[in-house]
Amino acid sequence: MEYRHLGRSGVRVGELSLGSWVTFHNQVNLDAAVEMMSAAREAGVNFFDNAEIYAKGESEKLMGTALKKLGWRRSSYLISTKLFWGLNDGVNEKNTLNRKYLLEAIDGSLKRLELDHVDLIYCHRPDPNTPVEETVWAMHTIIESGKAIYWGTSEWPAADIVAAIEVAERHHLHKPVMEQPQYNMFHRERFEVEYERLFREYGYGSTTWSPLASGLLTGKYNDGVPEGSRGSLPQYSRLLEKLTDRVLLEKVNKLTEIADDLGATTAQLAIAWLLKNPNVSTVITGASRVEQVHQNMKAVDIVEKLTPDVMEAIEKVIA
Repeated sequence: MEYRHLGRSGVRVGELSLGSWVTFHNQVNLDAAVEMMSAAREAGVNFFDNAEIYAKGESEKLMGTALKKLGWRRSSYLISTKLFWGLNDGVNEKNTLNRKYLLEAIDGSLKRLELDHVDLIYCHRPDPNTPVEETVWAMHTIIESGKAIYWGTSEWPAADIVAAIEVAERHHLHKPVMEQPQYNMFHRERFEVEYERLFREYGYGSTTWSPLASGLLTGKYNDGVPEGSRGSLPQYSRLLEKLTDRVLLEKVNKLTEIADDLGATTAQLAIAWLLKNPNVSTVITGASRVEQVHQNMKAVDIVEKLTPDVMEAIEKVIA
């Protein structure tokens, strides 16, 4: 496992990390969470991703209990949460980045995680109804209070991120330092084109999610939707159209042939491909079983096999 700086910040994250979206509480109980987090840690992972909205707060509770059971030294790992959607229906408690919500929501996340602070906190989506100045000041306040160490954005337009950085610089506030965008072989435009200026001019970091395109890039959907997979869960039925797209599945079949030649799985190839991009600080992996954690972690061994010729062959398939 190599460790990369989170943009221009001083903190370093393992090139692979473990996230809890979809799985924690929905598919993973406490014993499984402890087992998977332990396996990831043994492989060198030091960053574990979460969010207030995941399983409506239950994911944070599960991770917090798991951390308590694992008993790791707090300074040896990084934990994140993300705020925007909220857990209640009050007019100032959902789909917002207003100051009141943010300052109260971080307290709720810390209580569920059973932590004094999170290392990374994200504004989970942009809020067009709250002035960016208000959001930047609120995030600065959270960091100054010691409840978070770094803050960033998730799925924000590049222009909004630049605006937030400029507000922070103008008022000498803590700037956002990282973005958490979707990035995989089938979802590239925003990361590679729109965000290019953020990486080049501002040294923005990235903690990318959905490296396997919701499981499509594992190859397990080539013959239909397996029982117990993400695509079989009612709450993720919106993914079915993509997971059963014959054009994409044909590309996955061709990628599998390339992976076979390298002695890798299709999933390992997809993750290693992301690690070839120097603008990726860490790839957030997900798993519902510890075996998947072990397999995903082996992707770091495939990176050196992705020669220019192999990268060109991949590009011909996915372009």
